[in-house]
Amino acid sequence: MTCRPKFTTLARRRRGFTLIEVLLVLAILGVIAAIVVPNLLGSQDRANVKSAKIQIKTIETDVQKYSIEHSGKLPASLSVLTEPWELDGIEQEPITDSIPKDPWGNEYHYEVGTNGRGPHQKTKKPDIWSNGPDGQDDGGDNDDVNNWDHLEE
Repeated sequence: MTCRPKFTTLARRRRGFTLIEVLLVLAILGVIAAIVVPNLLGSQDRANVKSAKIQIKTIETDVQKYSIEHSGKLPASLSVLTEPWELDGIEQEPITDSIPKDPWGNEYHYEVGTNGRGPHQKTKKPDIWSNGPDGQDDGGDNDDVNNWDHLEE
């Protein structure tokens, strides 16, 4: 004969969580999610803008390299930076392997001289900008990310 411990009816009922306990935990998780999720979404937007600014700086550096190698002449378009070129009859490597797209998947805009939209219109520095989060070309204004906003600060 085996000896089994005797359980009371109360002990058998308390093996799981009550409905109230489960609902309370779900409510607490909901409040935490309501606080955390908006902060995470905002940080992604800020990271994308920061990434676009870094890419624009990199493109500016590549344009400066091109200008140095070509006697101060600025490239007519960004695609020129990815093409091989010649110096004294010797083929040279391209300035860069590729021009990145902005964090939102769009091409960067590039304008030189009086055709430029930003404050570089009359200088030897090109205007470079991204359409920004909304994907609309605002000429470097509104939510567009550009290489001249820091000049106005």
